[in-house]
Amino acid sequence: MGRKKLEIKRIENKSSRQVTFSKRRNGLIEKARQLSVLCDASVALLVVSASGKLYSFSSGDNLVKILDRYGKQHADDLKALDIQSKALNYGSHHELLELVESKLVGSNVNNVSVDTLVQLEEHFETALSVTRAKKTELMLKLVENLKEKEKLLKEENQVLASQMEKNHHVGAEAEMEISPAGQISDNLPVTLPLLN
Repeated sequence: MGRKKLEIKRIENKSSRQVTFSKRRNGLIEKARQLSVLCDASVALLVVSASGKLYSFSSGDNLVKILDRYGKQHADDLKALDIQSKALNYGSHHELLELVESKLVGSNVNNVSVDTLVQLEEHFETALSVTRAKKTELMLKLVENLKEKEKLLKEENQVLASQMEKNHHVGAEAEMEISPAGQISDNLPVTLPLLN
């Protein structure tokens, strides 16, 4: 006889919910272990229960290493998404200023509620954080560009230094050569044999 298909929704009975959580958590950890062994993959699994208890599993690599790798690969994407969502929610700075002006201009000032002022403050704080994030992003790009220029300049400096060293060796060898008439160059010290 087949199993009854379980409808995916919150289980209302607390004890049944806890039993289901434990069984499914253990099954999920087992599947993660199998995936890591069968496919030689690094797997990190975090589960937080309704009571706030944390369960984790990691294969091979340390959990922190896997999460750091994930964070490094997706940091730019996550930062860009956060900035975009904030910018979409609050519009441009021009729109924000227009909103403030419409709320606070003239005789309307006395009728502004505390909730409206709190809302305006939140808009300003969010706009400020979006602006700071954009500024930080631009500064990081500038720093990366400067590091790249520094790297290119160092490489160019090494090439020029090696060319100067090569030219110096060629010049030193030319000074040591004997002239075509068979005379020793003036630049070299001459040693004469001692006569007894």
